[in-house]
Amino acid sequence: MILEIENFLTPQELQRLQQIGDESSFLNGRLSNPHNKAKNNEQIDQAAPGYKESSQIVGNAMARHEGFRDFAMPNRIAPPLLCKYEAGMAYGTHVDAALLPLIRLNMTLRSDISVTVFLSDHTSYDGGELVLHIESRKVPIKLPAGGLVAYPSTFLHEVAEVTRGQRLVAITFVESQIIDERHRHMIYSLGEISALEGLTMKPENRMRLDLVRHNLIRMWS
Repeated sequence: MILEIENFLTPQELQRLQQIGDESSFLNGRLSNPHNKAKNNEQIDQAAPGYKESSQIVGNAMARHEGFRDFAMPNRIAPPLLCKYEAGMAYGTHVDAALLPLIRLNMTLRSDISVTVFLSDHTSYDGGELVLHIESRKVPIKLPAGGLVAYPSTFLHEVAEVTRGQRLVAITFVESQIIDERHRHMIYSLGEISALEGLTMKPENRMRLDLVRHNLIRMWS
């Protein structure tokens, strides 16, 4: 199950993140994963003044957005990180690590859902699509600036080579309250039915639907 949200960020948030991306120093992305030869990008220097602010902006947007919360059912979220791809950079096919050591927070996070927030105007660069490998298909995703895509961390995926311009994104990972993707999908679908059809349902039927949904959450969380 994939979630795409256009205009996930407010215009003010987007503008500030772009400004931080322009003003901050970036390091070789392999510093955080030196053995991953598929990785060829840059990530914001966590000692840079804008790192903490950029992380808070994206984190606050996630906390605010009801649709994202209903989809991800987050328990913990890794601090979002700005990443940059210049022309010629790409990230080959890979799977995200199941367990992410967050040294600064003295904890380890299980990655259930991977998240990309697009920050560059999608017409300002060529290439740079996020490509999800879903069974036998490859699904390219390139959203307008301010858009978010979230998908199961179990997917193989890649970032196509940027051939013109610069691709700036924020990435993060979610540890969900519901580990199993199938269970999350079912709970999310029941929530959608309740939201879309609830006003036309008899009150007792909507109550029964909500009862089933919340008891499934209790069972699977």
